[in-house]
Amino acid sequence: MILDVRMKMKAIWLNDIHLEFLGNPEIESFVRSLADEKADGVLIAGDIGQAHTVSTYLSRLQHALAVPIYFVLGNHDFYHGSIAGVRSAITDLVHQSSNLHWLSESGAVPLTTTTCLVGHDGWGDGRLGDFEHSDVQLNDFRLIAELAGLCRAGLLQRVTQLGDEAAEHFKSVLPDALQSAEHVVVLTHVPPFKEASWYDGRYCDPDWLPFFSCKAVGDVLAEAMRNHPDKRMTVLCGHTHGRGRSEILPNLVTFTGPAEYGRPAIQKVFEWD
Repeated sequence: MILDVRMKMKAIWLNDIHLEFLGNPEIESFVRSLADEKADGVLIAGDIGQAHTVSTYLSRLQHALAVPIYFVLGNHDFYHGSIAGVRSAITDLVHQSSNLHWLSESGAVPLTTTTCLVGHDGWGDGRLGDFEHSDVQLNDFRLIAELAGLCRAGLLQRVTQLGDEAAEHFKSVLPDALQSAEHVVVLTHVPPFKEASWYDGRYCDPDWLPFFSCKAVGDVLAEAMRNHPDKRMTVLCGHTHGRGRSEILPNLVTFTGPAEYGRPAIQKVFEWD
């Protein structure tokens, strides 16, 4: 079941809330701040918890807020576990809930009569920046089963596969979205463009960019909007912990949300027609 299509929608956008860094009182205070907005829905762009906690946090949010929660997963959500294992657990969770919607397994979701939502977790796919010469070593490479112990070539092959998987999802859902709505909102964890990969007020440098951008998804989004100049797209992402707004095309804007461990915050409250 999805949110009833309405004339207007008030939606809270969150990203990189990392609830594993909070105690129960802090989580309760954060949830109250969300409830006080009296929104029609919540959008979460990944990094909710870790492998053993992400389902618990999502369940806690849905019970406390009692509104639809649309989410994607981030790399931290797989820490101390596996991509396959977390995906299986999240699939089971959303099948038991009417208010939790994992966009990586959803089609285009109508939010209002003119706005719809699509999304996917995404992944830093190694295609932008200088993967070959980068000395960046993310915790992903130790704490996620499918990435641990891989040689550099094997790691690149795996992350490009994950990026391609995300791109294929968008290829499958965007035609319906663009046919049914004037405005498409895209929720994804990893910035899909170099120009959306913000950190400390500037774009990520070539060493970090391979892990902080998903070129495969960006190519699909940009092509779709070039082919539909009469439509518009808003992309909401996180991952880099840096704030930024970038106009990729006249009809394609990205917002990248900042984050600080232990201090989850509402990025923006949207009101869409």
